[in-house]
Amino acid sequence: MFNWFKKKQEVLQFPDARSAFAHACSIGYTPLIGGLVPALVEESGGMNRDGERTFMVSLAAPEGELKLWSCTLKGAPSYPDEGDFVGFRVVTIASDLPEPANLIGYIACRLQPVLVTGKGWAVGENFTPENIKPAFRPL
Repeated sequence: MFNWFKKKQEVLQFPDARSAFAHACSIGYTPLIGGLVPALVEESGGMNRDGERTFMVSLAAPEGELKLWSCTLKGAPSYPDEGDFVGFRVVTIASDLPEPANLIGYIACRLQPVLVTGKGWAVGENFTPENIKPAFRPL
């Protein structure tokens, strides 16, 4: 009966990861602590001795692309490939470091090139290990 109060959710489907990332750059995401920022994996840096895989990523920032090195966490069930559209989880912003090194976080998931209005990007695969607890934010 009250379905006519609900807004129709618009779904934007993109043909590939690059076009989805280009659209994310046009939106202009502001990195916030705990936030998920769309990024594109540019190159792989290999695995370090702690079991983390490093990647050069381009973040969708307010000024456009922001390139930085990031990683998947130790114990991640999987990892992205070059050219993948991923979500970068911001853990903290270090005010004493210059940009872009001040953004400290990790690659949390692979995003699908599907944007649902009001909800965000669809998650394709999770890279966050099970031992990482999600942030609890009471209403």
